[in-house]
Amino acid sequence: MPYSQRTHGVLLRRLIDHLDGAVEQSYVEAGLDYRPRFTPILRALLNDGPASIRALSARTGVTHSAVSQTVSQMAARNWVSLAPGQDARERIVALTDFTHTRLPTLQRCWAATAAASDALDADIGQPLADVLSRVLEVLEQIPFRDRLATAAAFLSGEDR
Repeated sequence: MPYSQRTHGVLLRRLIDHLDGAVEQSYVEAGLDYRPRFTPILRALLNDGPASIRALSARTGVTHSAVSQTVSQMAARNWVSLAPGQDARERIVALTDFTHTRLPTLQRCWAATAAASDALDADIGQPLADVLSRVLEVLEQIPFRDRLATAAAFLSGEDR
């Protein structure tokens, strides 16, 4: 039996490579040492001000671990600063002056990304964000792990 190369995981990784790769290149061309994964955190800080890693995780819907790693990368590039929180385990993340001076350039990049996304949506005939949001909603109802267990049980004959 031939095996398909078009699995969900492969297709999603290729999609992310296309999108993030192009967006990251646009930042390089704009003279910014900035990665697409910084955007949810930076926007949360712009909207709501300094916050703990835990609060940023809740605001962005990104795991605590991923936020922590991303904030470390952002701090190394001077996009954010870190200060002690109310207890020794907490760190408060804030935007730097460096970020504020580069914000107009970054906002131009974001506007171009939004326009390119709109053009992609028009070409595929529906908003990609709506499709992806719907997939995530459905997976909240029945996680893929449960779907795998059901399929495995059916294929093994346990469900007959």
